[in-house]
Amino acid sequence: MTEDLIARLRSAVAGPVLVAGDDGYAEELSGFNLAVTHTPEIVVGLTSEADAVAVVRAAAESGTPVRVLATGHGIPNPIQDGIVVTTTRMTGVIVDAEDKVAHIPAGSRWGEVISAAAPHGLAPIAGASDAVGCIGYTLGGGLGPLARTYGFSSDWVREFRIVTGSGEAVTANVTENQDLFWALRGGKGGFGIVTSMDFELVELSTLYGGSVFFDAEYIAPVLSTWVGWTKDLPENANSSVVVLRLPPLEFIPEPLRGKTVINVRFAYVGEAVAGKKLFRSIRAAGTPLIDALGDMPASDIALIHNDPKDPTPSWDRGMLLEEIDAEFVAAFLDAAGPDQQIPLIAVEMRHLGGATERDVPEGTAVGGRSGAYTLTMIGVPDPSLFGQVLPATVDGILAKVEPWVSAETTVNFAGGFALPGSFKASWPDDTFARLAGVRAAYDPNKVFPYGPS
Repeated sequence: MTEDLIARLRSAVAGPVLVAGDDGYAEELSGFNLAVTHTPEIVVGLTSEADAVAVVRAAAESGTPVRVLATGHGIPNPIQDGIVVTTTRMTGVIVDAEDKVAHIPAGSRWGEVISAAAPHGLAPIAGASDAVGCIGYTLGGGLGPLARTYGFSSDWVREFRIVTGSGEAVTANVTENQDLFWALRGGKGGFGIVTSMDFELVELSTLYGGSVFFDAEYIAPVLSTWVGWTKDLPENANSSVVVLRLPPLEFIPEPLRGKTVINVRFAYVGEAVAGKKLFRSIRAAGTPLIDALGDMPASDIALIHNDPKDPTPSWDRGMLLEEIDAEFVAAFLDAAGPDQQIPLIAVEMRHLGGATERDVPEGTAVGGRSGAYTLTMIGVPDPSLFGQVLPATVDGILAKVEPWVSAETTVNFAGGFALPGSFKASWPDDTFARLAGVRAAYDPNKVFPYGPS
């Protein structure tokens, strides 16, 4: 049957159809996380929606599961069966400046959209990294560096094209397949292959943003100041903070090399003089090692977080926090402060609230709107630590900050559902149940496996 399926796919699909041993098989399956090796029976490189239709129809008839791989940022667990479709060939962002909408094919990264929108004075509500794939990120909601001002990225989707479990290509928007449109904005996976989305852009050409680094001696005062400061920030002010343990490598800026530091990021949508005044208390909390905060083109927004672009082994664990306070700061420093010898390169918190709390009028499936902050812990990129050392380290930190951890999370921060119960906790109970119903309606034969195995 597998040989028949391969032959059928090769005759029906314009892109490559590869199996283990074929030239290019491993390369086709390689994503951002180099610690994960996928070994499905077949990998298909999609070039069009027609390719996606052909794959799903063949898979549905043969009872073969299908999974989607774009940039590989969000798939932490190895895929070892069925068909994997890759979308990297489906690019070519088109911006309609008059309607302020970007047409985004399935394989596009945020950098492509940002570059296409910028000449028109427009910007997408994108993720922190411009190297992340647009579709997978947005299906999970998406909390970027402007989230307090503009909400979840999925709030800005105007239309999806998707190939459902029956092999039918359909449109989902506020008037067509409304239940599916609701589910795709935050419900993540298990509905089909999204081949494109139309994404509304905002008028934004400049902002006051960047980040400031402080040495280890200032971690406690800066973090304490930041927590209190976030309580009164207006919605046009967005911020995050991260404690970094940096190795002594040449690619790291010399003032930070080999140090444990705290980095405060800031994105203010408004006049620079107001943003500078608002940030004054953070600057006063310590003596900066690097101060890279100022006027910036909106097209440079990825520099605020400056996330790695090159593939690397990666391990992370994420969740949401309720309101934090001085007691939280003390517990956090005791667990992950500069005096602790822990194998984590980054422990980050992002300030939420503002527009993230409000759903759009027609509703979305996004989980986590009640969260006040995110908490993400990223391990040293050594796969030998991924199995036991890093999970034990994070469990130890969580034991100390548990009173502030929200019972609800959001799916993009669930870490591949490594924590028991994190899949169901990614949505409110009524949303979780409704999502199950939509998946059953559009993929009754479960061509697209989703959720913890």
